[in-house]
Amino acid sequence: MSGFLNPPVRGEYERRLEPFTELPVERALPFATRVWAQGGVRKGLILAVLAVLWELLARWQDNDLLLPTFSATARALVDGLASGELIDKVRISFAVLLQGYLAGVLLAFVLTTLAVSTQLGRDLLDTLTSMFNPLPAIALLPLALLWFGLGRGSLVFVLIHSVLWPLALNTYAGFQGVPETLRMAGRNYGLRGLRYVLQILVPAALPAILSGLKIGWAFAWRTLIAAELVFGASSGKGGLGWYIFQNRNELYTDRVFAGLAMVVLIGLLVEGLGFATLERLTVRRWGQQR
Repeated sequence: MSGFLNPPVRGEYERRLEPFTELPVERALPFATRVWAQGGVRKGLILAVLAVLWELLARWQDNDLLLPTFSATARALVDGLASGELIDKVRISFAVLLQGYLAGVLLAFVLTTLAVSTQLGRDLLDTLTSMFNPLPAIALLPLALLWFGLGRGSLVFVLIHSVLWPLALNTYAGFQGVPETLRMAGRNYGLRGLRYVLQILVPAALPAILSGLKIGWAFAWRTLIAAELVFGASSGKGGLGWYIFQNRNELYTDRVFAGLAMVVLIGLLVEGLGFATLERLTVRRWGQQR
């Protein structure tokens, strides 16, 4: 009984462990493993395989009018860049794209801010997205021609339509997924209105917002090329889509494929450098995304 009430006290001691030296703690990976771990190398290999398959298929078909070889397309692309013609077409397209894309982003932010602030804003966003999101932007080309004429105004109008609704839906879905704890923290600090959206909702919903920005960019880029194929030349100037259309009429198929390759390369650069860098500096650094 006395032992139960007064348990024995064991003395403290420290045991030193010998360092483990039988095997190296750090081991360098093989060179091939380190190279394969680079995403750019794997993607480059995929592009190289596609280029080889393209070259083989074109040589087997042996009809440059229908399908030029990859080497012929590469020469046309290099010639277009060297002459400055392709660079000028890309500059014209990007000038219009930035106007429509930024205007669509701004309108989407206004709509989603109203939606998270008022019941009327939520009803407005639900109604408008249900009406206009299924409507293809290219279907608005006739109306754009009637309202804004043949030129940049029509292009910007269809670009805003292609960006606004997917971005608004993604942003609102991200706002809806913000944990209630963060919302309560913002209210406890007295944040209301625009400050509440910018300081609480936007950082917490940034993965969904970035996803919407990428979807909006893809929709805007392909809508612009399609629109320029139809009415992209104003005052004698046209963008990349108009370059493709003109060369198709003149049966320069290698230049048509060079224009298409330029569209693809710009998409890869924007995704691989622009959005990937933005994600790395924000959501991945903050631990919101793997």
